[in-house]
Amino acid sequence: MDEPDWRRFLTAYHQAHPGITEQLLSLADTSPYAWLAEPLRGVEGAVLDLACGSAPTRDELPDADWVGIDLSAAELAEAARRGRGPLVRAGAEALPAASASAGAVCAAMCLPVVTPLPRVLGEIRRVLRPGGTLAALVPSRSGLSPSGTLGWLRVMAALRAVRQPWPNPRARDGLAALLRTAGFRVRCDERRVFTLAVDSARAAALLVDALYLPGLTPRRAEAAKRSLARWATPGRRLELPLRRVVADLPALPTGRPGQEPV
Repeated sequence: MDEPDWRRFLTAYHQAHPGITEQLLSLADTSPYAWLAEPLRGVEGAVLDLACGSAPTRDELPDADWVGIDLSAAELAEAARRGRGPLVRAGAEALPAASASAGAVCAAMCLPVVTPLPRVLGEIRRVLRPGGTLAALVPSRSGLSPSGTLGWLRVMAALRAVRQPWPNPRARDGLAALLRTAGFRVRCDERRVFTLAVDSARAAALLVDALYLPGLTPRRAEAAKRSLARWATPGRRLELPLRRVVADLPALPTGRPGQEPV
């Protein structure tokens, strides 16, 4: 799928499923958004929430000078319905913020799917002030136990899918390396395995809808939901490895008093 087709898919997907990622992660044993927000608490200056969706991190950063940014009108409407704001409609590749104006950028589950990624990372660099922080949460391909692997094989078999055809697969377990190449200083790169309660037909349907599969036809989706509803018995848990990468924009070098920086 080329970039224009992917963008059209994302537009239609979020129009049909506003708040879907937040709904899926609400099934987790603990909040991934709280984990993501930890390094952003107490940050001075504006916190820009990139591709914020329904803006779940707003609740985790109630005292921050927070601004949610998303291109989807449906997602922003869902965020507003939940009382989260302020909100701005814009794409991640053209952020409506002055250069060096933000103390931090938050990116929850979006870097593997926003395009073009080099331009997005360049925009994050542009809007961050020297010493500013980027905190990103992305799905990880590693960390599953044997039973967790079997669980995901069951899910993907029901979907008749081999993989998630996202445009930026390196922005998952390879995100730290990408950020270093883009000029960031990586402070930490951690993985945590959450578990989702897939214990009802509703949870199974939510899982099917939340996986960003552009080739999934309505007929296949309904078949997968029926299959996984039979699998989703009480107590069923599905492992979800996530990676949190925290990086800083290097501060401007300083010279001796009276000297210009080099």
